Order: sequence, then C-alpha cells, then structure tokens
Amino acid sequence: MRPSPSRLTRLAERAGAYLPALLVSTIIGAFCVRAILAKAGHPAVPLDDAFIHFQFARRLAGGHFFSYVDGEGYSSGATSQLWPLLLAPFYKLGLRDLSIIWAAWLLGTLAHAGVAVEATRLTRPLAGRAAAIGAGALCLAFGAFAWFAWSGMETMALAWILLRAGRVAAAWIEPDRDAPPRTLRGALGLGLLGAVAPLIRPEGVLATLIATAALAMRPASPPSVRFRHLPALTPLAGVALGPALNWSLTGDVRATTTTAKWLLGNPSYEGATLVAAVWGNVKLLFTDVLDGGGWTTVFLPDGARVPFLLGLLALPIAAVRRRRPAHAAVVALLALGVLIPCTYLTFLWNRLRYVWPFVPAWFVMVACLAGTLGDGARWLRRVVARRLQRRLYPTAWLTPLLLGGATGVLATRLPWTVQDLSQSASAIDRQQVWLGRWAEQHLPADAILGVNDTGAIAYLSGRRTFDIVGLTTSGEARYWIAGAGSRFEHYERLPRARLPTHFVVYPHWMSCPPLLGRELVSATVTEQSILGGVTMTVYEARYDALGSGAFPERLGAGERILDEVDVADLESEASHQYDKAHGHDQNNRLATRRAPSSHPTEALPRGTEVPTLVADGGRYHRRRDRFMLGMPTPRPNGLRLVLRVMSDTGATLRVRLGGQELGEVEVPGADGERQPWVERSLQIPTATSGSAEESGVIERDGAPVEVELLRGGSFHAFHYWLVGGE
Repeated sequence: MRPSPSRLTRLAERAGAYLPALLVSTIIGAFCVRAILAKAGHPAVPLDDAFIHFQFARRLAGGHFFSYVDGEGYSSGATSQLWPLLLAPFYKLGLRDLSIIWAAWLLGTLAHAGVAVEATRLTRPLAGRAAAIGAGALCLAFGAFAWFAWSGMETMALAWILLRAGRVAAAWIEPDRDAPPRTLRGALGLGLLGAVAPLIRPEGVLATLIATAALAMRPASPPSVRFRHLPALTPLAGVALGPALNWSLTGDVRATTTTAKWLLGNPSYEGATLVAAVWGNVKLLFTDVLDGGGWTTVFLPDGARVPFLLGLLALPIAAVRRRRPAHAAVVALLALGVLIPCTYLTFLWNRLRYVWPFVPAWFVMVACLAGTLGDGARWLRRVVARRLQRRLYPTAWLTPLLLGGATGVLATRLPWTVQDLSQSASAIDRQQVWLGRWAEQHLPADAILGVNDTGAIAYLSGRRTFDIVGLTTSGEARYWIAGAGSRFEHYERLPRARLPTHFVVYPHWMSCPPLLGRELVSATVTEQSILGGVTMTVYEARYDALGSGAFPERLGAGERILDEVDVADLESEASHQYDKAHGHDQNNRLATRRAPSSHPTEALPRGTEVPTLVADGGRYHRRRDRFMLGMPTPRPNGLRLVLRVMSDTGATLRVRLGGQELGEVEVPGADGERQPWVERSLQIPTATSGSAEESGVIERDGAPVEVELLRGGSFHAFHYWLVGGE
C-alpha cells in the first residue's frame, strides 16, 4: 500500500529541515576528508579506538555476537553496542579493510547535521528564531564537532541523541499550542529514544533519565488508554540490556571499560582520595577545557568559559520570560552532564571525546544569553523611546550579531581543526595501522599479540590479541588499573598458553621490561600529539623472569615456605587481608635485580632454569603494612619472618606479630639494579602463656602482622615469607 500524500508531505518537511544543515556538514566533511586523504593517501581515522568499532562490526558481520577475536567469546569491551551494529551491514556489503571508514564518515556527517538541527529546535522555544538559528550555526562551526564527526567514532551520534531525546522530552512536557495530543505512539517514540541512547554510549543514560521523567510526569492521553503509564518504563530497557548481557555472558555486570577508566569502583581511589580526584577533574574542566586552555585551544578561543557560564545564568531568565521551565531544565541537565566525565580516571584521552557530547547544550545556553540580551535591548529601546518621545533605531539585529560573531570566532579555528584531524589520522596510519599490516605479513598465524592499543592491530593483523589494558580481553582491566607490579604477578599465575607470544606496545606503558624480548620492528612517528608515545615496538615475549622472585634468597637446610604474602599479587593480597591503603597505581611497580649466587635452586620446580634476573612486583612509598599470616599452632621453634623490602634513602622498620614486637630492621638506600631491595629476617618466638595464640585467635584467623616505618621517608614492600622447618 502506497503512503498517503499527507504522510509523504510530512516526511518531506522533516527531511527539508535537515537540508541546510546537511549541506553545511557535507561541505565541512569534504574539506576534512580531502585533508585526510591528502595526508594519509587513503581513508584514515585519528583514533585507534575507531578500529575497535570496526573490529566488532567485522565480527558481527561474520555472525560473531560481540566477540572481539577468534578463540574468545563475548567481550564486554564494546562501549557502544549500536555503533558497530550500524557499521556491520556496510562491512557485509563489501566495505572491508579501510573502506569501512567511508561508512563511518557517512554516519558522522548525518550526526553532525543532526546536532545542529536539534540544537536549533531546542533553542527556539526558549529564545526565539534568531537565537535558535545561531545555536545551530555555533554547532556547525565548532571544530571539535567536525573533528569527531569524521573521526570514525560515535561521539556525534551520542551528542545528537542526547539533544533529540531532551528536545522531545521537553516538548512532551510543554507542548506548543498547536501540538497534537500526547498519544501512546508518541510516548513509545520518546521511550525508544531513551532506550537507544545508552546503547550508543553509557553516558546516554542521561537521556534515559530525562525521557523516563517526562513520561512519568505526563502519561499518554486520553486517560482511558490502557497501559498509558507503561511507556515510562521503556527507556529503562536500554539501561538494563548491556549489564544483563554482561552478566549472562561474562558473570560481571560491568563493562571492561568501566573497570579500566571509571574512578568509582577503582580500589586506588576511595573516600577523600576519590573526592580529590573528581574535584581536580572538575576544576580542570572549567579552568582549562571549557576555557580554551592548552587542552582545547585548537577548538575554543581563550576565555570561552565566560559566555558559557553567563549562558548558564541566562537560561532561567529565558525560561521565565518564555514560560518554558521544562525546556530550561532539560538544557541544564544536558549541559551539566559534562560533569559525568569528571568521574573518569581522566577525560583528557583522545581529544577529550567524553566531554563534547554535552557541549551542544552549552551552545544552546549561549544562544539563550544572546536572546536575553536582545530582548533586554528591545525593552530598553522602548523605555528610552517613550521617555524621549521619539523613534530609535531598531535593536532586532543584536541577537544575530552576537551569535554571528561567536560563530565566526569558532569558524576561524576550523582550518586548524582540519589540519589537526588529518595529522592525527596520518599518525595513527603510520603507527598502529602500519604495525597491524606488518604483523599480518611477518608474524605466525597462531601468534598472540599483547597490545596496549587494541584497535588497528587486531583489525588489520588478523591475529589474536591480548589487551593488556583489558578493554577487549576479559579479566585484564583490574590488573591494568592496579599497576605494573600487579600485571607481572598476574602473568605469573596465567597458563603459558594464554600469554602473548609477542608484544606490540609502548614500552613505557608496558612498564615490565623483563617480559620484552628481542625487538623485531618499531614505528616512530614525530610531529603529532595524538599517540600514546612516539615509538611503538614489536617484541618477542620472554617469560624467564616469571616466578623468579617467588623464593627468598636464602633458605636454610630443611627450611620451607609455610606461608607468604606476595605484595602486588592481588589474589595473594586478598587472601591475606593485605591493607592496600594509599596503594595508587603509580606506586605499584616491578623491580628487578641480578640473581644472587645463593639463589635457592633446590626450591625451584624440577626442570626450571636458574634465573639470571630476579623480578618482583611491589608497592612503593609505604609507611605501614598490615596483613594476616598463616601460623602453625602450636607455634614451633625455628620460625622466622623474611621481608623483601627497599628504601630510596634508607629506613628503619618495626615489625609486630599478633601485637608482639619481633624487632626492628634496617633498610639501606637502594643501590640501583645491582641491589634494589634487601631481605631481612626476624626470628619468631614460641608462644608465651596467655598469648593470643593460646586463646585460639591465631589458630582460626592467622596472625596479624604489622610493619611500621620508624625512620625515613617511606619503604617499598615486595614479599613477606613465613619460613620454618619440615
């Protein structure tokens, strides 16, 4: 059945509203694409993360449901479920390899235009037609939106759906006079927007909350319609879908990115430390990022926060004047959504891509500021004209003049933006893309590549990857955020077949030199600011240092290890209730030293070569260590506690066991790689009458041990052993 003419007319009107913005977006996109092709010679993207989406899209096109590489199942590393789903049909239709970038550019162009249109529509009820057009123009001229529209990422798609869901929700609460009644179909449409938003990115949950609130406040009419309150639950489906999939397929509701990048839940940030980190991000946001500082000077002029903050003040004035409180509330919520990235470990990654989806609402507020100033000028003109009893020049030009000037200021940065976009795309092409191609041609088909950038190398090499950051390899994120020492200790526990055969990494990111074997090739790219390092290198993996620090340097005849706390080994720490207070990832490190001649070879597993290098993970800059140590009961003679510790400048430590002082140990200043740590031994006396041991506390729970700094700045802890006879 052919659609009725009225339906075609409505469709044409809707499409027509997009045409001016789409024309401008297409022109800007043409300049961006031309610059990228001129710099890279073929389609390229400025962020390696775009290739993560391409890899998921390829796997989806091949029938693998969000599996990242062959041999592994579902991965919760897709922060956007919808973006790869949108790209997968293009891959299936033949846009393979780098050609898939054309599809991402097409979607980015549509989203770029859509943001301008929705900003215009959201502004009009608050500030009038001139201000609304200005808001759309600001979005079109803003360099960051252009950068990300043609980056291959989902950033602008999220910005669009946040604006659209917010605008539709505001119109649902405060409809125009000639608007149709609130139908069940309209409610389901708004609910669908709220449900889809978190599938584009988790931050889309803000749209979910706005849509849910709107539908709860104003149910569909008429009241006789059955289930008219049900659409209010529709947006929540999108929020529940991701965690439900993660739980059912991985046993953990959290996505790997949540573990790797979110401060909330990061064991290194709790209480006052967490508050300080978030507050530091907030200050950086308003004193630098939104002010055209060093991080955003390519996009924003210096002092940009002034009109942004004045716009925030003008918003309630516009709401009162136009009687649109719901519209103003939605804009304020979308604008303050920019605080969400402040809860991340950092939002400075990748040209601040987590910040920009919320900035369109700030442009709406700037337009409201211009509209309010224009309204004020018109009021002042009327007052002055009445008193002077003469006609004055019109002031209707003020709002478009202000917004036209602001648009021009933003547009002057577009050439710089395009240059940075093309240079960044070329940098990714010459490093990650080149190394992915190299791996495809030179490494065995069964190679496992340990990577810190998991996008292009996985997509182009055709090799299985092991993501050391943990975004696409399940279970690795908690060790990444813990620090290099914990990663090394974790690798000691993994079966050798699961470990990478090669590493393709920035060495300073890896921070585990003993695991990096022979260097095969490297890609060095200078004159760029987008990469995590100038040089990324391919190494053969080596694992002879794994387990090398498992034993004390000296074990007496007949002695064996009865219990141990392997500091930085997360499983060992957990089983011994090790207090990780102030254990930031920067202080979780790997130390190495030459193996001493007295290394206890008899304690090594049969067939194990004597290591030439001893490596052990540890926690640095400690002032006190507390943990529980398993203690045989009754306590025999000959027990001793061995400490592997270090200090930069020298330290004195006092050791207590079950409240009883065992003694003090002197720790000299470290002597480089030759002797970075020392081992000290303290005899453990047998139980005395009336001790905690006799009362049974130690039998049930183990013995509490405390190592306290008496002198010196701090100490570094690596290992504690309880050693005794057979």
